[in-house]
Amino acid sequence: MELFSAIVFGGGAVLGIATFLLLSWAIYYDFTRTKIPSGFDHPFTLRLLHVGLVVLFTLGKGLELLHLCRQVAFIRFLMSLKKSRVDPGLSSRDLSFDGVPVRVYYPKAPATSRRKGFVFYHGGAGMIGSIAYYQDITSKIAKESQSVVVAVSYRLAPEHRFPAQWEDCLTATVHFMKHAEDHGVDPSQIIIGGDSAGGNFATVLSQVLLGRPDLPKLRAQVLIYPGVQAMDFNLPSYQQNCAMPVLFQDSVVYYGLKFFLKDSSLMDDILKGSHVPDELRQKYEKWVSLNNIPEKFKRRGYKRMPLAPYKPEIYRQLPDILHPTFSSLFAEDVVMQQLPETFIASCEYDVFRDDSLLYKKRLEENGVKVTWFHAEQGFHGIINLCHMSLLRFPAGVEILDKAVDFVRHL
Repeated sequence: MELFSAIVFGGGAVLGIATFLLLSWAIYYDFTRTKIPSGFDHPFTLRLLHVGLVVLFTLGKGLELLHLCRQVAFIRFLMSLKKSRVDPGLSSRDLSFDGVPVRVYYPKAPATSRRKGFVFYHGGAGMIGSIAYYQDITSKIAKESQSVVVAVSYRLAPEHRFPAQWEDCLTATVHFMKHAEDHGVDPSQIIIGGDSAGGNFATVLSQVLLGRPDLPKLRAQVLIYPGVQAMDFNLPSYQQNCAMPVLFQDSVVYYGLKFFLKDSSLMDDILKGSHVPDELRQKYEKWVSLNNIPEKFKRRGYKRMPLAPYKPEIYRQLPDILHPTFSSLFAEDVVMQQLPETFIASCEYDVFRDDSLLYKKRLEENGVKVTWFHAEQGFHGIINLCHMSLLRFPAGVEILDKAVDFVRHL
Protein backbone atom coordinates (compact mmCIF):
# COMPACT_ATOMS: atom_id res chain seq x y z
CA MET A 1 0.00 0.00 0.00
CA GLU A 2 2.81 2.37 0.91
CA LEU A 3 4.59 1.51 -2.34
CA PHE A 4 1.44 2.21 -4.34
CA SER A 5 0.96 5.55 -2.56
CA ALA A 6 4.57 6.47 -3.26
CA ILE A 7 4.18 5.67 -6.96
CA VAL A 8 0.97 7.69 -7.21
CA PHE A 9 2.50 10.60 -5.28
CA GLY A 10 5.66 10.44 -7.38
CA GLY A 11 3.71 10.32 -10.63
CA GLY A 12 1.58 13.24 -9.51
CA ALA A 13 4.68 15.23 -8.61
CA VAL A 14 6.27 14.56 -12.00
CA LEU A 15 3.05 15.59 -13.76
CA GLY A 16 2.84 18.71 -11.63
CA ILE A 17 6.43 19.70 -12.41
CA ALA A 18 5.93 19.01 -16.11
CA THR A 19 2.78 21.15 -16.14
CA PHE A 20 4.58 23.96 -14.31
CA LEU A 21 7.49 23.87 -16.76
CA LEU A 22 5.17 23.80 -19.77
CA LEU A 23 3.14 26.73 -18.49
CA SER A 24 6.31 28.64 -17.59
CA TRP A 25 7.67 28.08 -21.07
CA ALA A 26 4.42 29.29 -22.66
CA ILE A 27 4.41 32.46 -20.54
CA TYR A 28 8.09 33.09 -21.33
CA TYR A 29 7.47 32.52 -25.05
CA ASP A 30 4.52 34.87 -25.07
CA PHE A 31 6.30 37.73 -23.32
CA THR A 32 9.51 37.39 -25.32
CA ARG A 33 8.01 36.77 -28.77
CA THR A 34 4.71 38.64 -28.69
CA LYS A 35 4.46 42.35 -29.43
CA ILE A 36 0.92 43.61 -28.97
CA PRO A 37 0.54 47.12 -30.43
CA SER A 38 -0.32 49.83 -27.91
CA GLY A 39 -3.64 50.62 -29.61
CA PHE A 40 -5.12 47.18 -28.94
CA ASP A 41 -7.76 47.33 -26.18
CA HIS A 42 -7.61 43.81 -24.71
CA PRO A 43 -3.92 42.84 -24.34
CA PHE A 44 -4.30 40.73 -21.19
CA THR A 45 -7.12 38.61 -22.61
CA LEU A 46 -5.20 38.11 -25.84
CA ARG A 47 -2.06 37.10 -23.94
CA LEU A 48 -4.11 34.62 -21.93
CA LEU A 49 -5.44 33.14 -25.18
CA HIS A 50 -1.97 33.01 -26.71
CA VAL A 51 -0.40 31.34 -23.68
CA GLY A 52 -3.05 28.64 -23.88
CA LEU A 53 -2.38 28.10 -27.58
CA VAL A 54 1.38 27.90 -26.98
CA VAL A 55 0.80 25.24 -24.32
CA LEU A 56 -1.30 23.14 -26.69
CA PHE A 57 0.95 23.50 -29.72
CA THR A 58 4.06 22.79 -27.60
CA LEU A 59 2.42 19.70 -26.15
CA GLY A 60 1.53 18.59 -29.67
CA LYS A 61 5.10 19.13 -30.82
CA GLY A 62 6.38 17.11 -27.89
CA LEU A 63 4.07 14.22 -28.78
CA GLU A 64 5.34 14.42 -32.35
CA LEU A 65 8.99 14.30 -31.22
CA LEU A 66 8.15 11.25 -29.12
CA HIS A 67 6.57 9.67 -32.23
CA LEU A 68 3.25 9.29 -30.42
CA CYS A 69 1.22 11.39 -32.84
CA ARG A 70 1.67 14.29 -35.21
CA GLN A 71 1.19 17.81 -33.89
CA VAL A 72 -1.52 18.54 -36.46
CA ALA A 73 -3.41 15.40 -35.46
CA PHE A 74 -3.26 16.43 -31.80
CA ILE A 75 -4.61 19.91 -32.57
CA ARG A 76 -7.40 18.44 -34.68
CA PHE A 77 -8.30 16.12 -31.79
CA LEU A 78 -8.51 19.02 -29.36
CA MET A 79 -10.71 20.95 -31.80
CA SER A 80 -13.00 17.94 -32.10
CA LEU A 81 -13.71 18.20 -28.37
CA LYS A 82 -15.60 21.44 -28.90
CA LYS A 83 -19.32 20.69 -28.84
CA SER A 84 -22.04 23.00 -30.08
CA ARG A 85 -25.72 22.52 -30.79
CA VAL A 86 -27.62 23.51 -33.87
CA ASP A 87 -29.77 26.57 -33.20
CA PRO A 88 -33.39 25.55 -32.40
CA GLY A 89 -34.51 27.70 -35.31
CA LEU A 90 -32.61 25.46 -37.73
CA SER A 91 -32.49 21.88 -38.89
CA SER A 92 -29.33 20.30 -40.27
CA ARG A 93 -28.41 17.34 -42.44
CA ASP A 94 -25.03 15.70 -43.07
CA LEU A 95 -24.86 14.88 -46.77
CA SER A 96 -22.39 14.03 -49.50
CA PHE A 97 -22.17 16.32 -52.53
CA ASP A 98 -20.48 14.22 -55.22
CA GLY A 99 -18.30 12.55 -52.62
CA VAL A 100 -17.52 15.65 -50.54
CA PRO A 101 -19.01 15.64 -47.01
CA VAL A 102 -21.13 18.69 -46.20
CA ARG A 103 -23.47 19.83 -43.45
CA VAL A 104 -26.51 21.77 -44.64
CA TYR A 105 -28.45 24.13 -42.34
CA TYR A 106 -32.08 24.94 -43.12
CA PRO A 107 -34.07 27.70 -41.40
CA LYS A 108 -37.31 26.31 -39.94
CA ALA A 109 -39.25 29.54 -40.36
CA PRO A 110 -41.61 29.42 -43.36
CA ALA A 111 -40.38 31.23 -46.48
CA THR A 112 -42.54 33.05 -49.01
CA SER A 113 -40.07 32.24 -51.80
CA ARG A 114 -36.90 30.25 -52.43
CA ARG A 115 -34.10 31.21 -50.06
CA LYS A 116 -30.56 32.39 -50.64
CA GLY A 117 -27.84 29.75 -50.44
CA PHE A 118 -24.47 30.31 -48.79
CA VAL A 119 -21.60 27.83 -49.29
CA PHE A 120 -19.08 28.31 -46.47
CA TYR A 121 -15.43 27.16 -46.47
CA HIS A 122 -13.81 27.10 -43.05
CA GLY A 123 -10.37 28.44 -42.17
CA GLY A 124 -7.42 26.70 -40.55
CA ALA A 125 -4.52 27.06 -43.01
CA GLY A 126 -5.98 24.17 -45.01
CA MET A 127 -4.69 21.80 -42.32
CA ILE A 128 -7.06 22.10 -39.34
CA GLY A 129 -10.67 23.09 -38.75
CA SER A 130 -13.88 21.23 -39.49
CA ILE A 131 -17.56 21.78 -40.12
CA ALA A 132 -18.26 20.69 -36.53
CA TYR A 133 -15.79 23.20 -35.08
CA TYR A 134 -17.37 25.98 -37.15
CA GLN A 135 -20.96 25.03 -36.33
CA ASP A 136 -21.55 28.09 -34.13
CA ILE A 137 -20.52 30.35 -37.00
CA THR A 138 -22.42 28.62 -39.79
CA SER A 139 -25.53 28.28 -37.58
CA LYS A 140 -25.46 32.00 -36.85
CA ILE A 141 -25.19 32.84 -40.55
CA ALA A 142 -28.09 30.51 -41.44
CA LYS A 143 -30.36 31.64 -38.60
CA GLU A 144 -29.81 35.38 -38.84
CA SER A 145 -29.70 35.66 -42.63
CA GLN A 146 -32.49 33.07 -43.12
CA SER A 147 -30.35 31.40 -45.76
CA VAL A 148 -29.61 27.76 -46.46
CA VAL A 149 -25.95 27.33 -45.48
CA VAL A 150 -23.71 24.55 -46.78
CA ALA A 151 -20.56 23.95 -44.72
CA VAL A 152 -17.94 22.04 -46.74
CA SER A 153 -15.69 19.41 -45.18
CA TYR A 154 -12.79 19.55 -47.63
CA ARG A 155 -9.72 17.32 -47.47
CA LEU A 156 -6.88 18.66 -45.35
CA ALA A 157 -3.12 18.93 -45.83
CA PRO A 158 -0.61 17.46 -45.32
CA GLU A 159 -2.43 14.18 -46.03
CA HIS A 160 -3.86 15.66 -49.22
CA ARG A 161 -1.80 17.83 -51.53
CA PHE A 162 -2.84 21.23 -52.82
CA PRO A 163 -5.11 21.90 -54.70
CA ALA A 164 -7.27 19.11 -53.21
CA GLN A 165 -8.68 21.61 -50.71
CA TRP A 166 -10.26 24.08 -53.09
CA GLU A 167 -11.06 21.31 -55.59
CA ASP A 168 -13.28 19.71 -52.93
CA CYS A 169 -14.87 23.10 -52.29
CA LEU A 170 -15.46 23.44 -56.03
CA THR A 171 -17.02 19.98 -56.32
CA ALA A 172 -19.43 20.63 -53.44
CA THR A 173 -20.30 24.10 -54.72
CA VAL A 174 -21.02 22.94 -58.28
CA HIS A 175 -23.25 20.16 -56.94
CA PHE A 176 -25.17 22.65 -54.82
CA MET A 177 -25.56 25.10 -57.69
CA LYS A 178 -26.96 22.35 -59.91
CA HIS A 179 -29.37 21.08 -57.23
CA ALA A 180 -30.17 24.33 -55.43
CA GLU A 181 -33.91 24.02 -55.91
CA ASP A 182 -33.90 20.62 -54.19
CA HIS A 183 -32.80 22.49 -51.07
CA GLY A 184 -35.31 25.29 -51.44
CA VAL A 185 -32.71 27.71 -52.82
CA ASP A 186 -32.94 30.14 -55.71
CA PRO A 187 -30.04 29.20 -58.07
CA SER A 188 -29.49 32.89 -58.88
CA GLN A 189 -29.00 33.72 -55.18
CA ILE A 190 -25.98 31.60 -54.25
CA ILE A 191 -23.15 33.15 -52.25
CA ILE A 192 -19.78 31.60 -51.44
CA GLY A 193 -17.35 32.62 -48.73
CA GLY A 194 -15.18 31.75 -45.80
CA ASP A 195 -12.57 32.97 -43.37
CA SER A 196 -8.77 32.97 -43.69
CA ALA A 197 -7.81 30.00 -45.89
CA GLY A 198 -11.52 29.48 -46.60
CA GLY A 199 -11.70 33.06 -47.80
CA ASN A 200 -8.79 32.35 -50.11
CA PHE A 201 -10.61 29.32 -51.53
CA ALA A 202 -13.68 31.48 -52.13
CA THR A 203 -11.67 34.02 -54.15
CA VAL A 204 -10.20 31.22 -56.25
CA LEU A 205 -13.57 29.54 -56.87
CA SER A 206 -15.20 32.84 -57.83
CA GLN A 207 -12.65 33.04 -60.63
CA VAL A 208 -12.82 29.37 -61.61
CA LEU A 209 -16.63 29.38 -61.80
CA LEU A 210 -16.53 32.15 -64.39
CA GLY A 211 -15.52 29.46 -66.86
CA ARG A 212 -18.67 27.43 -66.22
CA PRO A 213 -21.44 28.69 -68.57
CA ASP A 214 -23.54 25.68 -67.52
CA LEU A 215 -23.95 27.16 -64.04
CA PRO A 216 -25.78 30.24 -62.76
CA LYS A 217 -23.65 33.24 -61.92
CA LEU A 218 -22.68 33.63 -58.27
CA ARG A 219 -24.64 36.30 -56.45
CA ALA A 220 -21.78 37.34 -54.16
CA GLN A 221 -18.65 36.33 -52.26
CA VAL A 222 -18.03 36.89 -48.54
CA LEU A 223 -14.37 37.13 -47.53
CA ILE A 224 -13.29 37.32 -43.90
CA TYR A 225 -9.61 38.26 -43.56
CA PRO A 226 -8.49 36.20 -46.57
CA GLY A 227 -4.92 35.76 -47.76
CA VAL A 228 -4.80 36.58 -51.46
CA GLN A 229 -1.11 36.98 -52.35
CA ALA A 230 2.16 35.19 -51.59
CA MET A 231 4.54 37.64 -53.23
CA ASP A 232 5.31 40.20 -50.52
CA PHE A 233 5.38 39.27 -46.82
CA ASN A 234 6.72 42.67 -45.78
CA LEU A 235 3.71 44.86 -46.49
CA PRO A 236 2.95 47.39 -43.73
CA SER A 237 0.45 45.07 -42.02
CA TYR A 238 3.04 42.28 -41.89
CA GLN A 239 5.57 44.61 -40.27
CA GLN A 240 3.16 46.31 -37.88
CA ASN A 241 1.62 43.01 -36.72
CA CYS A 242 4.71 40.82 -37.10
CA ALA A 243 4.39 39.41 -33.57
CA MET A 244 0.66 39.92 -32.95
CA PRO A 245 -1.19 36.79 -31.82
CA VAL A 246 -2.56 34.60 -33.09
CA LEU A 247 -0.76 34.74 -36.42
CA PHE A 248 2.83 35.99 -36.60
CA GLN A 249 4.53 37.18 -39.78
CA ASP A 250 6.89 34.20 -39.92
CA SER A 251 4.06 31.79 -39.01
CA VAL A 252 2.27 32.62 -42.27
CA VAL A 253 5.23 31.32 -44.27
CA TYR A 254 5.98 28.45 -41.87
CA TYR A 255 2.44 27.04 -42.09
CA GLY A 256 2.32 27.81 -45.80
CA LEU A 257 5.34 25.58 -46.28
CA LYS A 258 3.72 22.87 -44.18
CA PHE A 259 0.61 23.18 -46.34
CA PHE A 260 2.65 22.70 -49.51
CA LEU A 261 4.70 19.86 -47.94
CA LYS A 262 7.95 21.82 -48.24
CA ASP A 263 10.85 22.14 -45.83
CA SER A 264 10.78 25.02 -43.37
CA SER A 265 14.39 25.83 -44.32
CA LEU A 266 12.92 27.81 -47.23
CA MET A 267 11.21 30.22 -44.84
CA ASP A 268 13.86 32.93 -44.68
CA ASP A 269 14.21 33.20 -48.47
CA ILE A 270 10.44 33.40 -48.94
CA LEU A 271 10.04 36.03 -46.24
CA LYS A 272 12.59 38.12 -48.13
CA GLY A 273 10.90 37.52 -51.50
CA SER A 274 13.61 35.48 -53.22
CA HIS A 275 10.96 33.12 -54.60
CA VAL A 276 9.55 35.72 -57.04
CA PRO A 277 10.94 35.66 -60.62
CA ASP A 278 11.90 39.01 -62.12
CA GLU A 279 9.21 38.83 -64.82
CA LEU A 280 6.50 38.25 -62.20
CA ARG A 281 7.82 41.12 -60.08
CA GLN A 282 7.39 43.43 -63.03
CA LYS A 283 3.94 42.06 -63.87
CA TYR A 284 2.51 42.05 -60.35
CA GLU A 285 4.22 45.11 -58.91
CA LYS A 286 1.34 47.41 -59.81
CA TRP A 287 -1.09 45.23 -57.86
CA VAL A 288 1.05 44.90 -54.71
CA SER A 289 2.20 48.51 -54.72
CA LEU A 290 2.20 50.38 -51.41
CA ASN A 291 0.45 53.16 -53.29
CA ASN A 292 -2.68 50.98 -53.27
CA ILE A 293 -2.75 50.98 -49.45
CA PRO A 294 -4.40 54.08 -47.92
CA GLU A 295 -2.05 56.30 -45.91
CA LYS A 296 -3.96 55.85 -42.66
CA PHE A 297 -2.88 52.22 -42.59
CA LYS A 298 0.79 53.21 -42.74
CA ARG A 299 0.76 55.50 -39.71
CA ARG A 300 1.81 52.82 -37.24
CA GLY A 301 5.08 52.70 -39.15
CA TYR A 302 6.81 50.47 -41.65
CA LYS A 303 10.05 50.27 -43.60
CA ARG A 304 10.03 49.92 -47.36
CA MET A 305 11.61 46.55 -48.06
CA PRO A 306 12.24 45.63 -51.71
CA LEU A 307 12.17 41.98 -52.61
CA ALA A 308 15.52 40.22 -52.23
CA PRO A 309 17.36 38.98 -55.36
CA TYR A 310 15.57 36.14 -57.14
CA LYS A 311 16.71 32.57 -56.45
CA PRO A 312 15.40 30.19 -59.16
CA GLU A 313 15.90 27.14 -56.94
CA ILE A 314 13.37 28.53 -54.44
CA TYR A 315 10.73 29.32 -57.07
CA ARG A 316 11.09 25.86 -58.65
CA GLN A 317 9.95 24.31 -55.38
CA LEU A 318 6.90 26.56 -54.98
CA PRO A 319 5.61 27.69 -58.40
CA ASP A 320 1.96 27.30 -57.35
CA ILE A 321 1.97 30.00 -54.69
CA LEU A 322 2.17 32.84 -57.22
CA HIS A 323 -0.49 31.42 -59.53
CA PRO A 324 -4.04 32.88 -59.31
CA THR A 325 -5.29 29.51 -58.05
CA PHE A 326 -3.49 30.41 -54.79
CA SER A 327 -2.61 34.11 -55.10
CA SER A 328 -5.98 35.24 -56.41
CA LEU A 329 -4.93 38.90 -56.35
CA PHE A 330 -2.92 38.20 -59.50
CA ALA A 331 -5.84 37.30 -61.79
CA GLU A 332 -6.01 39.37 -64.98
CA ASP A 333 -8.31 42.41 -65.21
CA VAL A 334 -10.66 40.59 -67.60
CA VAL A 335 -11.28 38.04 -64.83
CA MET A 336 -11.62 40.56 -62.02
CA GLN A 337 -14.21 42.52 -64.00
CA GLN A 338 -16.57 39.53 -64.00
CA LEU A 339 -16.44 38.76 -60.28
CA PRO A 340 -19.61 39.04 -58.18
CA GLU A 341 -20.47 41.63 -55.58
CA THR A 342 -18.15 41.19 -52.62
CA PHE A 343 -18.08 41.62 -48.86
CA ILE A 344 -14.62 41.94 -47.32
CA ALA A 345 -13.82 42.04 -43.61
CA SER A 346 -10.33 43.11 -42.58
CA CYS A 347 -8.73 43.46 -39.15
CA GLU A 348 -6.35 46.21 -38.08
CA TYR A 349 -4.11 43.86 -36.07
CA ASP A 350 -3.87 41.11 -38.68
CA VAL A 351 -0.91 40.44 -40.95
CA PHE A 352 -3.43 39.78 -43.77
CA ARG A 353 -4.97 43.24 -43.41
CA ASP A 354 -3.21 44.65 -46.47
CA ASP A 355 -4.11 41.62 -48.57
CA SER A 356 -7.76 42.62 -48.04
CA LEU A 357 -7.01 46.26 -48.89
CA LEU A 358 -5.18 45.34 -52.09
CA TYR A 359 -7.92 42.93 -53.19
CA LYS A 360 -10.59 45.55 -52.44
CA LYS A 361 -8.67 48.08 -54.54
CA ARG A 362 -8.43 45.70 -57.52
CA LEU A 363 -12.11 44.83 -57.40
CA GLU A 364 -13.20 48.44 -57.24
CA GLU A 365 -10.87 49.45 -60.07
CA ASN A 366 -12.51 46.75 -62.17
CA GLY A 367 -16.05 47.89 -61.45
CA VAL A 368 -17.02 45.30 -58.84
CA LYS A 369 -19.25 46.50 -56.01
CA VAL A 370 -17.52 46.01 -52.65
CA THR A 371 -18.93 46.25 -49.13
CA TRP A 372 -16.01 46.61 -46.76
CA PHE A 373 -15.91 46.37 -42.98
CA HIS A 374 -12.70 47.08 -41.10
CA ALA A 375 -12.52 45.87 -37.50
CA GLU A 376 -10.34 48.43 -35.70
CA GLN A 377 -9.84 46.02 -32.78
CA GLY A 378 -9.78 42.84 -34.85
CA PHE A 379 -7.03 40.24 -35.21
CA HIS A 380 -6.69 37.05 -37.22
CA GLY A 381 -9.01 34.23 -36.21
CA ILE A 382 -11.18 36.44 -34.02
CA ILE A 383 -14.54 35.12 -35.27
CA ASN A 384 -13.73 31.70 -33.78
CA LEU A 385 -13.93 33.27 -30.31
CA CYS A 386 -17.44 34.69 -30.67
CA HIS A 387 -19.02 31.97 -28.55
CA MET A 388 -16.36 31.77 -25.82
CA SER A 389 -17.41 33.64 -22.69
CA LEU A 390 -13.98 34.34 -21.16
CA LEU A 391 -12.09 34.87 -24.42
CA ARG A 392 -14.75 36.73 -26.37
CA PHE A 393 -13.77 39.85 -28.28
CA PRO A 394 -16.49 42.30 -29.44
CA ALA A 395 -14.83 42.81 -32.84
CA GLY A 396 -15.36 39.15 -33.75
CA VAL A 397 -19.09 39.41 -33.10
CA GLU A 398 -19.20 42.63 -35.10
CA ILE A 399 -17.51 41.02 -38.12
CA LEU A 400 -20.03 38.17 -38.19
CA ASP A 401 -22.93 40.58 -37.73
CA LYS A 402 -21.74 42.68 -40.69
CA ALA A 403 -21.32 39.58 -42.86
CA VAL A 404 -24.83 38.39 -41.95
CA ASP A 405 -26.27 41.83 -42.71
CA PHE A 406 -24.62 41.76 -46.11
CA VAL A 407 -26.11 38.36 -46.97
CA ARG A 408 -29.54 39.24 -45.61
CA HIS A 409 -29.81 42.42 -47.66
CA LEU A 410 -28.58 41.08 -51.00
